[in-house]
Amino acid sequence: MTIAHNLERVYENVARACTRSGRAPESITLVAVSKTHPAEHVLEAAACGLQHFGENRVEEAEIKIPLVSAQLSIPVTWHMIGHIQSRKAREVAFLFQWVHSVDTSKLATRLSNFSVEQGKRLPVMLEMNVSGEEAKYGLQASGWNEDPSIREQLWNEVRQIIELPGLEIRGLMTMAPIVDTMEQARPVFRSLAQLRSALVESFGIALPELSMGMTDDYPVAVEEGSTIIRIGRAIFGERES
Repeated sequence: MTIAHNLERVYENVARACTRSGRAPESITLVAVSKTHPAEHVLEAAACGLQHFGENRVEEAEIKIPLVSAQLSIPVTWHMIGHIQSRKAREVAFLFQWVHSVDTSKLATRLSNFSVEQGKRLPVMLEMNVSGEEAKYGLQASGWNEDPSIREQLWNEVRQIIELPGLEIRGLMTMAPIVDTMEQARPVFRSLAQLRSALVESFGIALPELSMGMTDDYPVAVEEGSTIIRIGRAIFGERES
């Protein structure tokens, strides 16, 4: 299957999910996850009209992003979607236009400082571990609506982050567990949407974006309010080594 054909199938699935949930397909941003795929595949996808691409490793992005940028007449937007080591914060703030994986106040502070150095505010998403999986990164958010101590700690961390001058907090991100059927991921997506609403009410800030949904579960994520889906395999095929 070609990238163009794969994209057509993804757009069709998004359109059907939007119809089921009464949403406009234009409200969904598709981030093509190009990790492990060469610059040539990114260029092919960009030629199909894709404007947003996601990477999860700084070392790979440092090579790929300049290669792609040098060959495009219209720039694309790069999203950092993977876990970020604090020591890589400077490179992330320089390379990427969006960051989805802010998972500690320490990382947020470093990203803010480096963004201020560049004279900009970096759009970021706060990564929330709402599933409670120990292997998942993210601010601890499992049980946020049931356990007052978890809620208090989470609210305190969010309060620290939203006060940082170099960041523009755009919304929340999560990763659902690997499940047998996409329907099993629905409670995780619904919990993130509910958490977003609670934070908006508490802090009086706009959090317009929900980054949730990948190849195996994005239709359900769209039904539950996702505004950004991160799709790799369904566009580019299996990862390259």
